[in-house]
Amino acid sequence: MPMNMIWAIAIIVFLVAEAATVGLVSIWFAVGSLLALVASLWGAPVWAQVLLFAAGSVVTLLLTRPLALKYVNGKRQPTNADRLIGTRCIVTEKIDNLAATGAVTAAGRPWTARSASGEIIESGSLVTVQRIEGAKLIVASATGE
Repeated sequence: MPMNMIWAIAIIVFLVAEAATVGLVSIWFAVGSLLALVASLWGAPVWAQVLLFAAGSVVTLLLTRPLALKYVNGKRQPTNADRLIGTRCIVTEKIDNLAATGAVTAAGRPWTARSASGEIIESGSLVTVQRIEGAKLIVASATGE
């Protein structure tokens, strides 16, 4: 199989891999493959094509990776649930971390809850939301606040 065909296939594979992922993971190799393909079409020896592939991939990575990290993965997206942090809510089911039980009503909706300190919190108690872990509210007793 001629080298220009190999480089063309490599470009397609890297672009398909890039399209199938959320972050930038293989676009640099697609650029390196494109440089190697051009070198192949101009009749460059295989060692030069491989060198261009490697150099082109590394240079593209070094030039674009900081921008990609800043703009693609740079910021955590807050959700509406983040508004619950710091609010008070009522325990509707006894919170016991060891038994993996507990529920609260926060902002009019039921949530699974766990105690931040590990203490057992009885149903009907007033608690404050400390943080959110997955779909669980991590709460602390609101007595004494």
